[in-house]
Amino acid sequence: MLARAGDLRIVVVGDFFLDAYYDCDPRLDEPSVETGLTANQVVRTRRQAGAAGTVVANLAALGCGHIDTIGYHGDDGEGFELRRALETLGADTSHFICAEDRVTPTYAKPCLVERDDRNRWQVTQELQRLDTKNRRPTPARLQTALIEHIQACAQNADAVIVVDQVSEPNCGVLTTRVRREIEALSKIHRDTIFIADSRERIGLFRHVSIKPNLAEAQKAAKAGGRRSVVAAVELLRRLRGKRDRPCFCTLSTRGMIVGTPSGDHHVAAFPVVEPTDPVGAGDSTTAGLACVLAAGGSAQEAALVANLVASITVQQIGTTGTASVTQVINRYREIGQQ
Repeated sequence: MLARAGDLRIVVVGDFFLDAYYDCDPRLDEPSVETGLTANQVVRTRRQAGAAGTVVANLAALGCGHIDTIGYHGDDGEGFELRRALETLGADTSHFICAEDRVTPTYAKPCLVERDDRNRWQVTQELQRLDTKNRRPTPARLQTALIEHIQACAQNADAVIVVDQVSEPNCGVLTTRVRREIEALSKIHRDTIFIADSRERIGLFRHVSIKPNLAEAQKAAKAGGRRSVVAAVELLRRLRGKRDRPCFCTLSTRGMIVGTPSGDHHVAAFPVVEPTDPVGAGDSTTAGLACVLAAGGSAQEAALVANLVASITVQQIGTTGTASVTQVINRYREIGQQ
């Protein structure tokens, strides 16, 4: 199934962030003359596509043939860096809008680093993050432009991945209006995979596959308490309702629940050696699910591959990790030999 990835056309629509890493060597710390506070000294900067961009990076690593990106960035330096990061991954940015009245969503991530025994910088600690987001509603004309791009790309897509990252309602790409248009398209394009991931509003997505984690599922279902596999099965069953598309609920080290019209299944996670970094693990899981489903795999097969992908990306410290086809196959073989 992974060998078919090169023939796939996958659309990623949602909130693209710039991940801006500032690696600081604590041995070079200086006191600020003005404030007396520590002035961290940056020895390396890194720019990566984050949020929906992390999904793109993982699709690219899995060998996806064509990746359409639909979203927006500001007319600013961060927007330039974000677009360049996506194009470096080989993504098609012809549907990625430059919006002069918006800022580019950015996660600024200061990190402490040190040299390892091979003289390479290694992240030892992530410091307090700085977030830049749009906190005013997305203009109607920008929503119209986004919808037009989604309609155009959905016609030829094998899969459409929806990434709703912005917490503030109607301030990102996935406004109520845009979400409803995607739901309408999912009913028109029945053979196309539609899968949505949302930090705050997963319960509002209808007619498409959804992929919450356990906390997101509990919030959407207004449920709490038990965090067992059995409880997760019931939560996902409630959220999936009568839809005929598969749905998923991730459980971190316990794997994933798969809900389909024919039944519910628990797909176990794979063992991972510490240390681990969960940043971007959910996005890498989404990419794995979409690739396998679009290639004709079953929901359980997609969950197995997605768990393999996540077991690789969480071991990449201080960065938003990816997993290549070779890494996924090697990990599967390693586990089979244990």
